[in-house]
Amino acid sequence: MTKASSPNADQELIEAIAKLLNEQNLAEIEIERDDLRVRVTRSYASQAVQQVAVPAYAPAPAAAPAPVAPSGVAAAIAPTNDDLSSNPGTLTSPMVGTAYLSPEPGKPAFASVGAKVSEGQTVLIIEAMKTMNQIPAHRSGTITRILVEDASPVEYGQPLVVIE
Repeated sequence: MTKASSPNADQELIEAIAKLLNEQNLAEIEIERDDLRVRVTRSYASQAVQQVAVPAYAPAPAAAPAPVAPSGVAAAIAPTNDDLSSNPGTLTSPMVGTAYLSPEPGKPAFASVGAKVSEGQTVLIIEAMKTMNQIPAHRSGTITRILVEDASPVEYGQPLVVIE
């Protein structure tokens, strides 16, 4: 701060710069005037990670008809308009990423509606940050609903499969 300027004037300048930073959605701004130099920065670390993990495209609206997936998987996908969070059989996504129902394109799905699964058996995989993460069944039972399409983006906590 300069000796000639008052601390209140400098504080007002800094507040005005911070406001400009927010209004213009800038990451950093620096102003140098006489012997006063002010630099204000904002960190986007958590948002940058989220942007890397979230695909640039939006999923199809729920009301739109589902595209036909290989191996008849589309018939097994159920609408997600009811509240599944209270259902103990609902397996939710532990991460943000892209869900895949089979180990690789053209291969059979890990599981399908009506299939019996054991606790710990892989029911799908989620790709996150170039890593394929196996998602195991949280309980033994029969898969009654598959709530995601193959190669679709998923969010943390999103219902994936219902096992009864």
